[in-house]
Amino acid sequence: MTSSSYEAEARELLAEFPVVDGHNDLPWAMREKARYDLDAVDVAGDRTGELHTDIPRLRKGGVGAQFWSVYVPSDLGPEENAVAATLEQIDFVGQLLARYPKDLAPACTADEMEAARAEGRIASLMGAEGGQSIANSLGTLRALYALGVRYMTLTHNHNLRWADSATDEPRVGGLSAFGREVVREMNRLGMLVDLSHVAATTMHAALEVAEAPVVFSHSSSRAVCDHPRNIPDDVLALLPANGGVAMATFVPKFVLPDAVAWTQAADENLRAHGLHHLDTTPAAMRLHEQFEAAHPRPVATSATVADHLDHMREVAGVDHVGIGGDFDGTAFTPSDLSDVAGYPNLLAELRARGWSRADLAKLTWQNAVRTLRSAEDAARGLQAGRGPSLATIEQLDGPPQA
Repeated sequence: MTSSSYEAEARELLAEFPVVDGHNDLPWAMREKARYDLDAVDVAGDRTGELHTDIPRLRKGGVGAQFWSVYVPSDLGPEENAVAATLEQIDFVGQLLARYPKDLAPACTADEMEAARAEGRIASLMGAEGGQSIANSLGTLRALYALGVRYMTLTHNHNLRWADSATDEPRVGGLSAFGREVVREMNRLGMLVDLSHVAATTMHAALEVAEAPVVFSHSSSRAVCDHPRNIPDDVLALLPANGGVAMATFVPKFVLPDAVAWTQAADENLRAHGLHHLDTTPAAMRLHEQFEAAHPRPVATSATVADHLDHMREVAGVDHVGIGGDFDGTAFTPSDLSDVAGYPNLLAELRARGWSRADLAKLTWQNAVRTLRSAEDAARGLQAGRGPSLATIEQLDGPPQA
């Protein structure tokens, strides 16, 4: 078959089994670019060159469900409040859904995802990226769940008092006693435990405690690209017993070995100019362009991501893989996965490698929906046996260490 034939097959499949993407940072990008003003940046039109995401390109890419990240940085300054910032992010998602109801459908359950698909709308769920969003409070965790948040990444780029991050120095050896209680309470609620961004020790600790399937909302294979943000094989091998799903990300520095060192240097260039290394504002992008002109950037492609998915399928099985692009949360993307319209290119690449239609349907839609449904089922059983946890971090872990 020709490449165009594979792409035609991909588009046909996406019409029936659209992509559930595990992680998109449009809310934070809108905060940075327009202070959430959808009049200033209306995503009903093509925003190519400004954002990775808008409704026309979501449609073109065959997206049927999106977990919108209600991210806040893990290194907020003392004048900022992570809980308040998370609530602002949740509020923006509400504005987004209210403004574009013909295209975006609010969803909190697997049944609501299926209903949105049947209506031809994009199911819109929320995931909180980092336990800083609950400020060491299980009551706050429950409040986020009540507001519609359906996964929480246990950490972002920095450790918490109760959990170790993949990109920080080890502190508690995975999860503290309170961290394990957070996982148990998330399971009781039906909120997916997201293990992207966490240390391998934290992954193992969470899987030991978990009474429901976990998710990696945007992580690829460490065996293919040795970056701490990726998933080791010994963890991938635990997913079948747990029932969870690992959603491969597209971020070049996580999927292309040659891009790791280059990105570190580009990030340092931003910091040298007083900017955060995750900044994607026009000023930051101009600095990146200048840096790239002097230091050509290694470029990932859909084939690079497919290498990860091939390996993840081999280790975890086809029932435990998915997609989490991290669009609008990264400065760089693969050449043919440059925005949310690019998913058919990835599916065409996988089809050319021998992935069956049934395999691709699991990758795009079925695995993610099954995982959320299983978490809901587990929560009903757990709620029958226990009520909300009233534990505090001081009770379980003691006072903060200096």
